[in-house]
Amino acid sequence: MKTWAVAAISLFACGALAPAVAADLPLYSKAPVAPVPALEWTGVYGGINGGGGLGHACWSVVAVSGVAINPAVGEGCHNASGGTVGAQLGYRWQKAHWVLGVEGQGNWADFKGNNVSLVLAPLNNRTRIDSFGLFTGQLGYTVNSVLFYGKAGAAVAHDKYDEFVPGVGVVSNTLSQTRWGYSAGFGVEYAFAENWSVGGEYDHLFLGHHGGDLAGAALVPPGRTERIGQDIDIGLIRVNYRWGGPVVAKY
Repeated sequence: MKTWAVAAISLFACGALAPAVAADLPLYSKAPVAPVPALEWTGVYGGINGGGGLGHACWSVVAVSGVAINPAVGEGCHNASGGTVGAQLGYRWQKAHWVLGVEGQGNWADFKGNNVSLVLAPLNNRTRIDSFGLFTGQLGYTVNSVLFYGKAGAAVAHDKYDEFVPGVGVVSNTLSQTRWGYSAGFGVEYAFAENWSVGGEYDHLFLGHHGGDLAGAALVPPGRTERIGQDIDIGLIRVNYRWGGPVVAKY
């Protein structure tokens, strides 16, 4: 009987002691969550680009031998298309998901096109664009490693204009111009490595209307003044390298 009493008292003591011991044991804690890497776009970047473009040009005669023609006589329009390669250099600054930037870009181009003059047939009016540049500001929004952005600023293009008769090969009345205007565009860029990114971009160059005297008199009298309106659409694939901070760890 005493043995049973001792055993009962021992079991009761163990039951009372168990919660106190458990309370003193350390709580189980989960392993810390691994940080999720997030790209930091801040820094100087540079890269190369390539793609194609299309310039739309419309010619009008506004004067002959110094005598103004009003209204101007339209000679028709044409598209000058071709390929382009170039490079860009810029700086971006990121605050939360927003990214601000400035960029300069210069490209070699080979855009060509022509049409038969509506008033001086069989003469063909031809436009050749051999280079262009952009000086723009950017505003973007980043989601993980993808940056969406818009851009706008100044644009410049170098054009060569001439006239020729198809099949004859005679070029007459040439004009070279450096035209300034403004540009607007948008793009998306993906960071595929810590400091490398690739993206696509579209830009429209508004170059307005500019006049000039066509020099040379092989086919028509000299002193004819043309007014040429021109816009350019450009599509590019760009690869950039960024000199900036490393990928930032975010929890």
